Amino acid sequence: MKILVGLSGGVDSSVAALLLKEQGHEVIGATMSIWGKDGVYKNIQEKLNKLPKRPTHGACFGPDEKEDIESAEKIAKQLGIDFYVFNCAEQYEEIVLKNFKEEYLQGRTPNPCIWCNSLIKFDVFPYLAKVNGIEFDKFATGHYARIENINGRYILKRGINTKKDQSYFLYRLKQNQLANIILPLGGYKKDEIRDIASKYGLSTADKPDSQDFYEGDYNELLSVEDKIGNIVNREGKILGQHKGIWNYTIGQRKGLKISAPEPLYVVELKKDTNEVVVDFKDKAMKNKLTAIKLNWIGIETLEKEIKCSAKIRSSSEPEEVYVKKISEDKILVEFTNMQRAISPGQSIVLYDNDIVLGGGIIDEAQ
Repeated sequence: MKILVGLSGGVDSSVAALLLKEQGHEVIGATMSIWGKDGVYKNIQEKLNKLPKRPTHGACFGPDEKEDIESAEKIAKQLGIDFYVFNCAEQYEEIVLKNFKEEYLQGRTPNPCIWCNSLIKFDVFPYLAKVNGIEFDKFATGHYARIENINGRYILKRGINTKKDQSYFLYRLKQNQLANIILPLGGYKKDEIRDIASKYGLSTADKPDSQDFYEGDYNELLSVEDKIGNIVNREGKILGQHKGIWNYTIGQRKGLKISAPEPLYVVELKKDTNEVVVDFKDKAMKNKLTAIKLNWIGIETLEKEIKCSAKIRSSSEPEEVYVKKISEDKILVEFTNMQRAISPGQSIVLYDNDIVLGGGIIDEAQ
């Protein structure tokens, strides 16, 4: 087949392209530019471009993007494949960054990588390649997850290396997207991928992994003035002040600057009253949540209450839950065990063993 590989400039996508070429496919390399000197956040672009260069580069969005593009181009030359760059900055700003800003200012905690994957990386990016005359049969990336066709339905499964599994970030993919995607690394462990890169002398063999979507202070992207408010306990007693609820996340312990007999945690962000609510750890645990903006993969839809497992953050292990349908686009999820830091705006992803059933955006913790 003719396969377009999204090259990020890192070791994973590099080896994905290598493996596909070794299998005899015609491989084309491409990178999406999302920083863009003319597209992204025009009102703060000049400010962001003048930020001091950080000692490490561990993010996919930032002024160091040029280095990643150069790294991807170098890999393409090593592999002897064609290479293209497509500017997705305008779409990234409108879809991902706009959602990021709106959610944070509402006191919610979004996950930009999830929106980027479903709406930019696996949608806008390959679409731009097509309309620019690049012909290909499948689109591939270096994500650690697996795709299978079972009885005519495309199923997303966890990668065999559970510590590097990235299915959480892909749960919003649609059937038409999954039908055209190849994930060559789903059956590998990370150390195996680095060994392959070293064996073939790829320049990315020792390159560190990206850790977040943006390496700097999120306030640089929000571009808003301080909004002074109170930090309070559940009874409303004022314990301190803050400069904006968007500076806090549910479950946060550090940076509160409040003296207490034991550590305090952020348990609620109130936009209407501009308050950050804190409490002790044992009072910060919850076991129920509602989720909206659902996307189903492993099933067509949820018809009756089911028992499965779920993750409320990418780094956690799935926990046992019971899931009940409230409406066509809302579910109630009850955990068997109490959970810390259930954060509205984040995603909950549901699993049946290693199969991704689907998921949604956490609306409220209970």
